[in-house]
Amino acid sequence: MSANRFKAAIPIWIRSILVGCIFSVSGWAQSANPAAPAPRTTTPAVPPRYRHTLPKRAQEYYATVWGVDSLSVKSAESGELIRFSYRVLDAAKAKMLNDKKNEPSLIDPQAGVRLVVPTLEKVGQLRQSSDPEAGKVYWMAFSNKGRYVKPGHVVNIVIGNFRADGLIVR
Repeated sequence: MSANRFKAAIPIWIRSILVGCIFSVSGWAQSANPAAPAPRTTTPAVPPRYRHTLPKRAQEYYATVWGVDSLSVKSAESGELIRFSYRVLDAAKAKMLNDKKNEPSLIDPQAGVRLVVPTLEKVGQLRQSSDPEAGKVYWMAFSNKGRYVKPGHVVNIVIGNFRADGLIVR
């Protein structure tokens, strides 16, 4: 069948539909080209289980009652130590956290352990015990021998009357 006979046999409106379908299919095939770069998606830098933050009311409580904020618990030294750090807002209120008389402990209900700050022969306790200053970050390290406390666990920190519950180990 020649091209002229084909045109005469098919009405113009059917030809326009066929041409439109061909162009839309070819455009679709080009958009599905695997060589074309995929659209960029943003992936979180931190897995969701580690992105937990304290509720706003808890943050306000620690700031007003204890004079501290930015509470964090991190696994360090391949999991052999758990580091608790905090920033001092009010040095007078936060003084109790640095007091040597108050023995700090980290409680992990999931692992069923209570960790303490080790005292090394030549170094002393692995914690800062100087008088706190507003705006500075202080830390203490808990011995995690046996690596019972792991990233993702929810832990509680107790230092004298101070108690911080629901902190996630990063």
